[in-house]
Amino acid sequence: MIATLLFVAFIAMMLVGVPIGAALGLAGAAAIALANGDSQWFGLLAVPQNFYAGLGKYPLLAIPMFVLVGSIFDRSGVALRLVNFAVAIVGRGPGMLPLVAIAVAMFLGGISGSGPACAAAVGGVMIAAMNRAGYPAAFSASVVGAAAATDILIPPSVAFIIYSVLVPGASVPALFAAGMVPGVLAGLALIVPAVWLSRRHKMGAQEASMPRPPFWASFREAVWGLAAPVLILGGMRAGWFTPTEAAVVAVFYGLFIGMAIYRTISVRDLFPILRESGELSAVILLVVSLAGIFAYSLNTLGIIDPLTHAIVNSGLGEYGILSLLILMLITVGMFLDGISIFLIFVPLLLPIAQFYHWDLVWFGVILTLKVALGQFTPPLAVNLMVSCRIANVRMEETVRWVVWMLAAMFLVLVAVIAFPELALWLPRKLGY
Repeated sequence: MIATLLFVAFIAMMLVGVPIGAALGLAGAAAIALANGDSQWFGLLAVPQNFYAGLGKYPLLAIPMFVLVGSIFDRSGVALRLVNFAVAIVGRGPGMLPLVAIAVAMFLGGISGSGPACAAAVGGVMIAAMNRAGYPAAFSASVVGAAAATDILIPPSVAFIIYSVLVPGASVPALFAAGMVPGVLAGLALIVPAVWLSRRHKMGAQEASMPRPPFWASFREAVWGLAAPVLILGGMRAGWFTPTEAAVVAVFYGLFIGMAIYRTISVRDLFPILRESGELSAVILLVVSLAGIFAYSLNTLGIIDPLTHAIVNSGLGEYGILSLLILMLITVGMFLDGISIFLIFVPLLLPIAQFYHWDLVWFGVILTLKVALGQFTPPLAVNLMVSCRIANVRMEETVRWVVWMLAAMFLVLVAVIAFPELALWLPRKLGY
């Protein structure tokens, strides 16, 4: 009865517009109080304890730092220089600007690890350029929103950090390495429909007449941005710093580029950058901490074990259950952001993964791929929301274009399920 109330209260609060974090915390606290009917106030002492326990994890320190990195690189002009360099490489022509948008978004994934931050940085440069070249605004927003979804797969990734906190058997370095190949495959898969749609519908007619940036001049401008992922990921691989320390190094490197090299960031700009990243980090970490109360109530009420038992004995078999989980998460991903999905469902799904002896690193990549799909699946698609705001279009206008890109990334998800080595080969090669 109390377990049913937990989910009913959570869903009801979501439907009336209560923020996701508050709905998780309030539903969890109500369930804890009802489960301790004879000593409600004593039982409620678990609420502040679990609120703190949800935040008191070392890997979570990386999240505000990587959010800050995204804001710094957005303001520093790195995205514009990377775009010019990419155009100098691939040239001009129908479909080339969408290709560049996806390639630059994949590259920025090795810096910020946040899809919305990447959508803002790339969208601010590419959507205007694509509009000038004759691409419809809805198509431009679709390409940028889909491209930014690769950021949570290509390390560093905020989603992988959250998953590693929830699943002790999966380390951050192993997850970062496991996400590299699927992330690159996802980006390449998105390029195919983006270029094909551009040429089929004769979009970007003015692009061929636009000037091509000189290669060496654009390379010199972009080299500092190109070195950022090498520094971050190479430093972690060499053992110079942990993923959390790498986030701090990335912050100072971004400030060095913006203030000393490109001189696009002044001391006066630091306060709005810190305020913007602080507000976004606070929202993420508040949801994480309140979800700790919800997870504690799940464990206290003994919901997870009976649910796991019912699922594994449903007669669907291993791949049938995996297909059911993917279908469920695709549906949920249309309405919830990735971090919320992880915080709500990983405690429920982990026993199922352990029952079937699925590799927890591979399982994390599968879930993250699903979250990446959800980031540009209407009606609530955080990346698409950002790119649509920049392009000044309604989200429903993007559906005819987004559906092709969803299909392309879904094929990558199927490939990683069918061939787990796509995710597990690199971490094994690197000794994780």
